[in-house]
Amino acid sequence: MTDPAPLVLTGPPALAPLLARGALLSPFKRPRSDAEFPRTRLVLPGLRVDLARLAAYERVCGFPTGEDALPVTYPHVLGFPLAMRLMSGRDFPLPLLGLVHTSITVTRHARMPASGVYELSVHVEGLLPHRRGTEATVVTEVRGGGDVVWESRSTYLARHRTHGLTAAPREAEARKPLPSVAEWRLAGDVGRRYGAASGDRNPIHLHPLTARLFGFPRAIAHGMWTVARCLAAHGVTECCHLRAEFRAPVLLPGTVTYAAQDGRFELRGREERIHVAGDVYPA
Repeated sequence: MTDPAPLVLTGPPALAPLLARGALLSPFKRPRSDAEFPRTRLVLPGLRVDLARLAAYERVCGFPTGEDALPVTYPHVLGFPLAMRLMSGRDFPLPLLGLVHTSITVTRHARMPASGVYELSVHVEGLLPHRRGTEATVVTEVRGGGDVVWESRSTYLARHRTHGLTAAPREAEARKPLPSVAEWRLAGDVGRRYGAASGDRNPIHLHPLTARLFGFPRAIAHGMWTVARCLAAHGVTECCHLRAEFRAPVLLPGTVTYAAQDGRFELRGREERIHVAGDVYPA
């Protein structure tokens, strides 16, 4: 398969119009795993980090502020507008409304100064059948000085009837429960604060009323906030590889337990329900 054709952007896309377009087009999408998908690779050169937004992100996620280094999860925020431009388009076959972020893997190859200049690129790698629908994989790369310094793969699930042929259910790993480290009481405004810092103002994260429109009893925390909060507590090496799975939504306000041991971490709720599970190791 050839590399996706590049489309060079002159600035980050505005998120609000993209989310609105994706919402309006969603009812007309007919998701299936063998559908065509956009083959374009969006490229944004000469990107500089907004230090005020970075500081707001660090505060809401629990990272130290004022350091000349990007938190390991922050490049996802930088690439999110480009991913939304692809996933909100007419040629993306999955509806943006109801799309669920199910997992992310990240490799950071080098320290990333907050004062640096970067090139972002984002493309859709492909679609795969899932037992609950169709999953899309979105690849984000960040280059500094010509070299890839950070890369990720995110999977997003559109739920629909599968008509027989689906990926086999993944076997649950028999792993010992992780020891509890801390209990966190999450305020009801976490979704709004993270949305302001990241630009991801999906209505399911903002208010109970808007969350109820999508079947949630209360607003839910952003999945990437839960991972960032865990990694801020866990700590990571300069060059690292991490993997996280989003298993169940975190309702706001609420209380969760952060558990960790060695390279593994979890966020658990009532009755030991796992919301997020992951691991992080030196690369």
